[in-house]
Amino acid sequence: MIDFRYHLVSIIAVFLALTVGLVLGTTMLQDPLLNTLQDETADLRGETENLRAERDVADRVNAGADELADAAAGDLLEDRLRDLDVVLVQAPGADADTAASLGERVEEAGGSVAGRVEVRAEFVDPGNTAFVDELALQVSADPGDLEGVGTYEKAGTEIGRALARGAERDDGEEEDGHDPASVLATFVEGGLLSVHGDPAGAADAVVVVAPSSAEQAGQDDREAVNTVLAAFTSALHDRVEGLVLAGDVPSSRGHGMLARARAEGSGFATVDMAGRPMGDIVAVLALAEDLDGDGGAYGVGEGARAFMPDPLPEPRASASPSPSPSPGGDEARRVVREGE
Repeated sequence: MIDFRYHLVSIIAVFLALTVGLVLGTTMLQDPLLNTLQDETADLRGETENLRAERDVADRVNAGADELADAAAGDLLEDRLRDLDVVLVQAPGADADTAASLGERVEEAGGSVAGRVEVRAEFVDPGNTAFVDELALQVSADPGDLEGVGTYEKAGTEIGRALARGAERDDGEEEDGHDPASVLATFVEGGLLSVHGDPAGAADAVVVVAPSSAEQAGQDDREAVNTVLAAFTSALHDRVEGLVLAGDVPSSRGHGMLARARAEGSGFATVDMAGRPMGDIVAVLALAEDLDGDGGAYGVGEGARAFMPDPLPEPRASASPSPSPSPGGDEARRVVREGE
């Protein structure tokens, strides 16, 4: 009969064999293993240093490119938007500094910023879809024209009509009973828009600033929001002669607003480098090109067909001789503008 001592000796023998094996294994493998790990660590450290150096060079090149763009902006933009009024439209989450910078470039190109419209987060809230639809029908001079059209296409159509210079129909006649300022005021009172300046019936062209990718990071409904914003922007462009959608590079990827617009083959211009001097300049050039009926996709992100328009759009001739100064000039100009 096998007694307890036999079991004890067997267990001790097993553990002793394991201990001897571990000691021999680590002793024999220690030097080669450590040498391999040290070599791989050194290689990784070298790659990291190389990447850091390349990043530093790229940062200096980009900073130099921005300085060059600032220096050349006057020549690149001169008269590209001469005598045109432009309205800035900020999507929810758009960077205010980017919008301001784009406005400065518009003025540098000879245009004027007639006003700014902020699309509030409530506008794209899925819980407000029925309300947005109701307001669009309420302000429409001819609700029958909106039958079969999606909610945000309806809203974009009516807001675009309210922004477009003179709020004219295709035949050139002013729409009966259509008051552009009242349309915008209705959306403002509904908590869907904020309006700055006097953009009603003033826009020869529109710059739409896409949501910042940083502001949208982590949003579960990002794809849905950018899809409706792209539809809204397309409807705006149907009513306003020229339009450029400007955003950052990440917004041209994945579910970003520029990515959605480009995937749907939008007829308006898109630029994915907004917020940097060179990107803002390209956005104004793309807008000038779109006014001539050729909306291109520009930048360095996905879907861009080129970095910038080539050839550059031609400077615009003055629409009419400058009128002589007269009392109440601003009011007179407003009356003439609304009657065009």
